[in-house]
Amino acid sequence: MKQHDDQPRFTRRGFLSGIAGVGSLALAGSPILAEPAGTDGRLGEAFDIRRRAADHARKRGMAVPAANGDEDRLPNRIACYSKGLPHDRKGEPDRKAYDVLLRALRSGAHDDFERIPLGGFVKLGNPQAAFAYELIGPDGCQVELAPAPAFSSAAQAGEMVELYWHALARDVPFAEYGSHSLILQAAEDLARLSDYRGPKTPESLFRGASAGELAGPYVSQFLLKPIPFTPIRIDQKIRTAVPGLDYMTGWDEWLGIQNGVIAGVNRFDEQARYIRNGRDLGEYVHRDFTYQAFLGACLMALKMGTLADGGNPYKHSRTQSGFTTFGQPYLFYLIAVVTQVALKACWYQKWMVHRRLRPEEFAGRVEARERKLADYPVHADLFGSAAIAEMRSRHRTTLLPQAYPEGSPTHPSYPAGHAVIAGACVTALKACLDESHEIPEPVVASADGLSLTPYQGPRLTVGGELDKLAGNVAFGRNFAGIHWRSDAVEGLKLGEAVAIEVLEEMRYTGNELFAGFSLKRFDGTRVSVG
Repeated sequence: MKQHDDQPRFTRRGFLSGIAGVGSLALAGSPILAEPAGTDGRLGEAFDIRRRAADHARKRGMAVPAANGDEDRLPNRIACYSKGLPHDRKGEPDRKAYDVLLRALRSGAHDDFERIPLGGFVKLGNPQAAFAYELIGPDGCQVELAPAPAFSSAAQAGEMVELYWHALARDVPFAEYGSHSLILQAAEDLARLSDYRGPKTPESLFRGASAGELAGPYVSQFLLKPIPFTPIRIDQKIRTAVPGLDYMTGWDEWLGIQNGVIAGVNRFDEQARYIRNGRDLGEYVHRDFTYQAFLGACLMALKMGTLADGGNPYKHSRTQSGFTTFGQPYLFYLIAVVTQVALKACWYQKWMVHRRLRPEEFAGRVEARERKLADYPVHADLFGSAAIAEMRSRHRTTLLPQAYPEGSPTHPSYPAGHAVIAGACVTALKACLDESHEIPEPVVASADGLSLTPYQGPRLTVGGELDKLAGNVAFGRNFAGIHWRSDAVEGLKLGEAVAIEVLEEMRYTGNELFAGFSLKRFDGTRVSVG
């Protein structure tokens, strides 16, 4: 946790009196901002608080951009995101079109973005959002994100092998992961790789690394139990896709999608089902709104009697209860706010720094190599895997079967937007709620997804199931074939960092005696904020 010169403000007036002669200072390097005439009292205090929050934000400084270097190291932009631009028959992006995209990203000029050539009808996914600013929390240039694995690395090959297994095992029920032959084969195959960074046992396959994600059933209780959308009770059976139907397994279909043709639509199961396998999880995160899962989790946690975090100033008050501040509206507000701040940081990283290609694009490079259209430097671990052999046998291709007809969205892969939102929202919830609260009457989905049965096992907690929910949302996109493991893992970290910075700034805004938030991070360490 970073240390800042500013100390927590226990009351607004006490804070202001304690910084007399300091609060009127402007941001470093800027002229002193004189308070406008007549803005004393409450209006003057409000102005001063905004100014100090801005000063606090500036002191964070800039992060050092850390792209993996593939954009300049490898020829023809083969390692870069290019979906939606024109492509040649090998699937490589038109270099002039890519250069126009880069020119727009360097200039930020609206007219330059309007000049980007498209390969078809599908538009690029909001690249100008990389230039958007926020009035709360960190700017996108201030958050750190590790470089994505390089195109030719063993780590990227390991992630691609995992994605092939995601596609092959989409219809295997999570309840059968400890015994299903395909999962056993996948675990053995992944364990042989030289740089695969996920869990390798059948029971823990395709999970993240936090303690909550590894405990109990694969699917979080917050995606199974009913949502008390008072006075409405929402059952969490979902409309899911039919089993066994995947997309983009033919070269012409794949190339058309890269060029921006209009894709078809999913075929859906006639019965609504609880999330019971990778295909269901992928479909849940196909059309969800940004903080949907986390609003539901918040409502469920409150309904099951989860108490406020110990730092809540009203938890032991004799005469007051929280509402607008430190109450339910405050919690709903935080979820929405950290979502938008995290998305802007994510879009800055996607477009301005990394521009990582999507898994479907990488698979196109693998297939072009198989067809002898080009010779790309793909790590040997991929070609020695059982996954690629199984893919050739089942689909007669090394393209990555997609769960969505349109494949990935039209913006770069790293980090995953769903993961960044998940990391931010879960961090806000853990800061405000008692993470140790036990989940009452936990359940699991039946193998057919038509019913829920009681879960028998070690206790599940709100904090652990929130971490699991974040992992489910992030890895659900991987099951669909549109994101890499590192997109999810590093995206969760980025969202967590953004939310912590937002929570730090909240100390400026209240009047209560507030000692700060406390929460357990995804890596298991505990942090105090504010």
